[in-house]
Amino acid sequence: MTRKLKKGYYVKGQFIAEGSEADLAFKLELKGSDEPSRTELKRESDELQELGEALLTLRPALLARLMLSEKLVDAVTEAKRITNFEGKRRQMQFIGKLMRKLEPQVLVAIRAALHEQNFGSAQESLSLHLAEQWRDRLIADESAFEEWLRAYASTDTQQLRALIRQARKDATALPKAPAGAAPRHGRAYRELFQLVREQMQAIPAPELSAVPSIASMQ
Repeated sequence: MTRKLKKGYYVKGQFIAEGSEADLAFKLELKGSDEPSRTELKRESDELQELGEALLTLRPALLARLMLSEKLVDAVTEAKRITNFEGKRRQMQFIGKLMRKLEPQVLVAIRAALHEQNFGSAQESLSLHLAEQWRDRLIADESAFEEWLRAYASTDTQQLRALIRQARKDATALPKAPAGAAPRHGRAYRELFQLVREQMQAIPAPELSAVPSIASMQ
């Protein structure tokens, strides 16, 4: 029995079947249309589906900040509750459908919130950097103690002195790290950083220019 050939045509020696994705893409190219191809639409749909799934991992505070529709928020909450595989799959499809109705600026805000959760905000990074600078100054520079108390007078001075003293002892007592490895630090070094961070979070920190780094003092 002779096999029935598919309808189609050849382009540069390649057979393109009618109705295939290649056929649609080629016809769109001939028309010069800016309309997205079926492949592009599928890829965009998959990306929005994945973005909707990522919403389930977002911290409540960041989720509330997005000002999403009540329907989408309820759908996300319900998806977190569902444990049945098939029920979860259907719920995620529903979330994907809602995601496709969102305005572009909302999608940008969602991606920004996910990035902030995964990598931290610029403000948080600056805060951590300032805390590290203060910790290192307090250990290396005697005058930094009084400067710190002027900025953060509510600090427990006895605890601060004890941690600084112990961190200095550990710096000379601990064996040096192998070449290429991170320097070794004791418990006091970490606890001093935690104390500095807590105080800086309770009281607005001075400007970066007011907290010179160790390198700038050398």
